[in-house]
Amino acid sequence: MRADRLVATLLFLQTRGQVTAAEVAAELEVSERTARRDLEALATAGVPVYSQRGRGGGWSLVGGARTNLTGLTADEARTLFLLAGPSSTTPVSRATLRKLVRALPSTLRSGAEAASRAGVIDGTDWSRSPVTAAAPHLEVLRRAVVEGIQVRLGYAGPEKPVSERTVHPLGLATKAGVEYLVADTDHGLRTFRLSRVTSVAATGDAVVRPDGFDLATAWRSLAARMEERMLAATVLGWAERGTEPVLRRLFGGRLRISTVAKGWMEIEIDGPSPEVVAAQLAGLGSRVEVREPSAARERLAQLAAELAATYGAPTTVAERSGDSA
Repeated sequence: MRADRLVATLLFLQTRGQVTAAEVAAELEVSERTARRDLEALATAGVPVYSQRGRGGGWSLVGGARTNLTGLTADEARTLFLLAGPSSTTPVSRATLRKLVRALPSTLRSGAEAASRAGVIDGTDWSRSPVTAAAPHLEVLRRAVVEGIQVRLGYAGPEKPVSERTVHPLGLATKAGVEYLVADTDHGLRTFRLSRVTSVAATGDAVVRPDGFDLATAWRSLAARMEERMLAATVLGWAERGTEPVLRRLFGGRLRISTVAKGWMEIEIDGPSPEVVAAQLAGLGSRVEVREPSAARERLAQLAAELAATYGAPTTVAERSGDSA
């Protein structure tokens, strides 16, 4: 959201020529402190913005430029709104987009408006389950990142009880519709899945950013670590040729097919553990034969025995539980 706000601030500057922090705050519906910090951020980033103190003062663009967004072309304006439009799913982001459109020079406005309507994001999967619904603590954490405030974070890891820790919020990332907080902790940089955050309380203490920290670089490193854990095991085997579409839906890029002979494919599948991959393959029955590792074969044998015990004999649930007459 801050990137949207900075662009909106710059466009507002260009249409007005000179503005005060109070005017920016009123236009973008933020605090005057936030508006002043955004204006200072533009100047720090190299945008030719300067302030003049005293009566009649305010913030202006060097040279009084008002129409070209320091070189923004029509194609670049359309690209900006094409990217921003589908993401405008909250009242705040939609309001920001409307203000951006109003602030654009008239020569760019029609193209930007068309681009903002050119895409849509459906936040549900094919079973109608939400996959991109905003986490309940997203706005609080976003504010903590932008304002640079440490938070006391309640968090429940997979199959773990809720615990609390003080963290330094550094950024937010979204991968495959799942939102994560990137934060510095006593144990170094960590990611926290927002759907597992149980509580957030600002401490009032300023965030201490690691020297040379770059969010994109940090995320790539953290994501690589997570991927290593998710791809820690490889299962080898054979599968009938007709199973390829199903296997690709199940495993995507984790599936490799090396040879095809006599109607069978040699397959390699990566996963977090042999047991997890085996469970995913079990539904294909005899159309897949796992060769190794032994842990995967043992898990398939265990699943086969459980299924045979449940479905192999013609008994009812009541008979199995001993409740038959």
